[in-house]
Amino acid sequence: MDERTIAGLLGTLVIAALAVLGAYGFGTAYLLDSPGAFFAPTIGALVVAVLAVGALIASGIGSKRWRANPYW
Repeated sequence: MDERTIAGLLGTLVIAALAVLGAYGFGTAYLLDSPGAFFAPTIGALVVAVLAVGALIASGIGSKRWRANPYW
């Protein structure tokens, strides 16, 4: 394997581990305890964040020139 493949695999594993740790932390510290008045704003912020990231991903996927710049 070349260095780029190994770095991509390592980056993917790090992102997956952070996602699992974040979901575990959110579930144990926030959903199991009583969040009170902050539950609705937190869910709203999560929805906005997911929509923003999804829009950025969709705009990147829809671009026909995503590898056409001189950097690649």
